[in-house]
Amino acid sequence: MGLKQEPLPAVRLRRVTKTFGAGERAVAALRGVDLDIPPGRLVMLAGPSGCGKTTLVSITTGMLRPSSGEVEAFGLAWWQLSDDERTRRRGELVGYVFQQFHLIPSLPVLLNVAVPLLARGIPRRAALARAAGQLEEVGLAGRLDAAPHELSGGMQQRVALARALVGRPRLLICDEPTANLDSRTGETVMDLIRGASRGVDDQGRARAVLVVTHDFRALRFADLIYQMEDGAVQPASAPFLLQVWQAALAHCDAAELEPIGDAPPC
Repeated sequence: MGLKQEPLPAVRLRRVTKTFGAGERAVAALRGVDLDIPPGRLVMLAGPSGCGKTTLVSITTGMLRPSSGEVEAFGLAWWQLSDDERTRRRGELVGYVFQQFHLIPSLPVLLNVAVPLLARGIPRRAALARAAGQLEEVGLAGRLDAAPHELSGGMQQRVALARALVGRPRLLICDEPTANLDSRTGETVMDLIRGASRGVDDQGRARAVLVVTHDFRALRFADLIYQMEDGAVQPASAPFLLQVWQAALAHCDAAELEPIGDAPPC
């Protein structure tokens, strides 16, 4: 019997650099980054503010051109596509969750989630039906007509997650999704994001998920953890993982019977 082959990475970065400015004012935001994001896994990129995480996310999703290196998503080289084609494919392939929820204040929850589908030309009735189903999956079936300001921060983040997933993307990007949430609410949101990493798109293909964070409480949900510092990325070191386990223990609910991911039991 042959060895089981690992799936090809959904996203692949090789020797990626990004420099802003020139000459004496040049700032190296990324320094030769190599990174694979496999499908069906929750990958976390941890690092302090200002280390280059947002720049890396922007390059990963084809929103920012690297200074050098290779960037591919699902076999597509972003910068070999035209601007229109890159925008279209990004809209089809990528869903986003941000630290700030970016909900439209004047729209009810249901329409907030349906907006990406309506923008893609999906008929209103079908878009609303899919949005309602996605909201049910995040536990908000009873708040379809609520305005964003009527919801707690945790609920708003769940609406944002539903909006990111309603288009059934193959890649979900979450930028500091727990930064504005308390510990309990953050765990709820991370549990939903972990579930999303086990999801599939319309054609049954596994989804890849990348979470960038400096919140140690969230890291215990990861399948893979990378560290980022001063524009460089590497697999998490043993001392760093020890800190993650200690943080998980500090926030562990004694009622939990089993750990999540690689977290230690309570």
